[in-house]
Amino acid sequence: MNQGFFQEVFENSILCKQLFISKNASLLKQVSDVIVDQLKKKKRILLFGNGGSAADAQHLAAELVNRLVVSNRAAISAMALSTDTSILTSISNDISFSDIFSRQIEAHGAEGDIALGISTSGNSPNIINAFEAAKCLKMITVGLLGNDGGRCASLVTYPIIVETTSTQRIQETHITIGHAICEYVERVLFASSIKND
Repeated sequence: MNQGFFQEVFENSILCKQLFISKNASLLKQVSDVIVDQLKKKKRILLFGNGGSAADAQHLAAELVNRLVVSNRAAISAMALSTDTSILTSISNDISFSDIFSRQIEAHGAEGDIALGISTSGNSPNIINAFEAAKCLKMITVGLLGNDGGRCASLVTYPIIVETTSTQRIQETHITIGHAICEYVERVLFASSIKND
């Protein structure tokens, strides 16, 4: 295997992102504006996913709570539901792994909050259960999904689907989407801080 392999990986990643944004720029703006509106109402964002998507949920929560591009701003209320090992293992042991996120949604979610779930397949039972719990609480649901969106596509308010079967390319595009949303939210919410930074 030669260096052409790496060239191909990067080119495929770039192409996946280009194809996604050519179809979904208006959707990303719509979702980002909804998030801004809800944050202005003092609502919070709950993020969740499995495996690499759990890492992305945690990553994006950190960007929101801390900062991404605006250095002198207030924290944004965001929580990754994949980080508390005591909660995750107790729910898995006592109830079911399929309920690790839905149980936390029930505990921390409220009407008008945002449930942002990340799933490359769109078919993970614990993601599906979390979205169903969020709908019961009248939360706004956003799915970062892959393939054809799976079962989650019909469950969420805003399905954001990366239409490829390559898990790696889906995940790479998901984190770019997440960063773009976080940066947009920061720049809109804290426009005055940017001018004075």
